[in-house]
Amino acid sequence: MRSSKHNTADQAWVRKMNRAIILEVFRTHITLSRARLASETGLNPSTVSSIVGEIIEENLIRETDLIQASTGRPGRLLELNPEGGCALGVEINVDYIELVVTDFAANILWRQRQDSTPEAGQQMIMSQVVDLAKQASAFVQERNSRVLGIGVGVPGLVDVTNGLLRLAPNLQWTNVPIGDILAGYFDCPIYVENEANAAALGEYYFGAVRNVKNFIYLSAGVGLGSGIVMGGKLFRGMFGYAGEAGHMTLDVNGELCGCGKRGCWETFVGPRAVEQRVRKSLAGGTASILHDMAKGELEKIVFEDVIQAAQAGDQIAIDALGEVAFYLGVGIANLVNLFNVEVIVLGGALNNASSLLLKDVERIALENTLVPGREHLRIIPSAHGSDACIMGSIALVLDDILREPALI
Repeated sequence: MRSSKHNTADQAWVRKMNRAIILEVFRTHITLSRARLASETGLNPSTVSSIVGEIIEENLIRETDLIQASTGRPGRLLELNPEGGCALGVEINVDYIELVVTDFAANILWRQRQDSTPEAGQQMIMSQVVDLAKQASAFVQERNSRVLGIGVGVPGLVDVTNGLLRLAPNLQWTNVPIGDILAGYFDCPIYVENEANAAALGEYYFGAVRNVKNFIYLSAGVGLGSGIVMGGKLFRGMFGYAGEAGHMTLDVNGELCGCGKRGCWETFVGPRAVEQRVRKSLAGGTASILHDMAKGELEKIVFEDVIQAAQAGDQIAIDALGEVAFYLGVGIANLVNLFNVEVIVLGGALNNASSLLLKDVERIALENTLVPGREHLRIIPSAHGSDACIMGSIALVLDDILREPALI
C-alpha cells in the first residue's frame, strides 16, 4: 500500500499538471469561458473552476467584461491578465544588444537598444546587458509589478540547463556563464537560449505559426541559425546543440566560415556572403547602381543595399539574390527531407528579402524535396521580422509558466 505522503505528492503533481494544461490553452485563445476551458482541456468542470479560482488570485488570468453568448447560466469570459507580471527579453547580437519589457500578455511596455561590437569584449557587453536589465527592473517596480523572469537569446551553442554560452563564433565568445552572471544581480528565473531557437519559440507563441506543431525557423543575421520545433516543443538534441543548420557543409573546399570550417551553408546564403559576392562583382567593373549607393567605398555595401538595388532592377543585386534563393531552396529541401516539417519560416535578413526570394526559394525547395514531404509544405516570412528573437526571449519566460511541469 502506498503511503499518504506518496498520494499527496501524486495529487500535487496532477494539480500542477492540470494548472499548466489550463494556462497553455490561453496561448492560442484570446478569451474563454469556464465551460469552454473544460471542453478544450478535457478536465472536469469542477476541477477547472477550482484551478481557475487559484490562478485568478495569482493575477495570471482575469475575468473580462464580456459575457459568454450561449444558453444556460451566463458567466464572464476569461483571458490572460496583462497585469500578472512582466517578462524581460534580451537579445545579444553581433552588432547590438536589445532589451524589452512586456506584460503577461506579451504587450511591449519598454524597449532599449544599444550598439555593440565583438571587439568590445565579453565583459563590456555583459556589463551593458546588466545595466539595461537594471533599468528595465526599475521600470517594472515603478509599475508596482513583478519580474517573472529574464529570457536571453544569443547567437551560438548554449547549454540551456546551466545558462552557459558554450560557443559563439561570430561574437568570439566561449564558455560564458550568462545565466550565472545575471543571477548575481537579479532574483528571478533566467533562461538562456540560442537566438534562432528563441525566435522559433516567439513565432510559435506570438507569430506566424501559432497553431503549427512542426516547423523550422531560419534566421539570417551575420550567420544563419535555425530553430526546430517538433510536436510543439523545441528540438534541442541530446546535449542541447541541435539546430546548427547554418553549419551544414555544402562544399568542403568552399569559403571559410566563422566557425573555422569551409563551405558551410551560411557562407552561401548569409547576408555577409551576399555582400562579399556583390563587392567582388563590382570590383570587376560591372555597372551597377550599387557603385553610387556606396560612393566608391565597396566595403560599406550592406545586405539592405542589395535588397534596395534589386527592387530597383539592378542586375548585380538580382543575380546575387538569385544565387541565395538557389542555395536556400536546396538547403531547405534537405531539412524537409530530414524532418518532414509542414512550414519553413524565413526570419532575420531573409524576412526582409522575402518578397524577392520567396517564389524562387519555394520552386527550388519543392523541386528537391521528396514528393510526400512537399505535398503540404509552406515557406512563409516571419511575422515578427527583426523582433523575432527578442519576442522569443519573452516566450522563454512565458513558456516556463504555461508549459506542463516536469515530474517531481
